[in-house]
Order: sequence, then C-alpha cells, then structure tokens
Amino acid sequence: MSEVAKPEALAARGGLWLRSGRLEIHLGVDDAFHPATKAHPGILVDDLDAVGTRLVAAGVRVTWDDLFPGHRRFYTTDPVGNRLEFLIPT
Repeated sequence: MSEVAKPEALAARGGLWLRSGRLEIHLGVDDAFHPATKAHPGILVDDLDAVGTRLVAAGVRVTWDDLFPGHRRFYTTDPVGNRLEFLIPT
C-alpha cells in the first residue's frame, strides 16, 4: 500500500490514507478511542496458513474459528486491540 495525500481541508485532522489498486483505507484519529472487539474487517488472503504461521511466529495470538460454512478463518487483534478476521474460501 502507498500513502495517499489527504485533501488540504482534511489534513489538519490527522490520520493516514493508504491505497493499493482500487482499495483505499482511511485511518483517523479519535481522542475517545475504544478498540472494536466485535465489529471487524474480513481480510481475504491467498494462503491463510502462511499468514497464521507468520503472525504466530511474530508472537501474535490467533484464534481459529470453523463456524463460517465454506470458509476457513481465524481472528486476531491489532496492537491496540481491534479485532481482525483473516479468511479464505474453501
């Protein structure tokens, strides 16, 4: 992903915008921040086992979940406690 310059009118708010192809992620600053422990992005990956192995090797806890028919997936959290889901169709 590459950083995208925010419009001048929004730059003073802080945060970071990133782009990869047609995907953009806008990260904002929230003084009253609380981690999202239920709501989460689902990130489709090509090699779920490799992603899980790499995270575990880096000391990150992953929790596998088999309750989504037609998919393999696991959950983890980012460094500030937001829930992340990584998955692949079976």
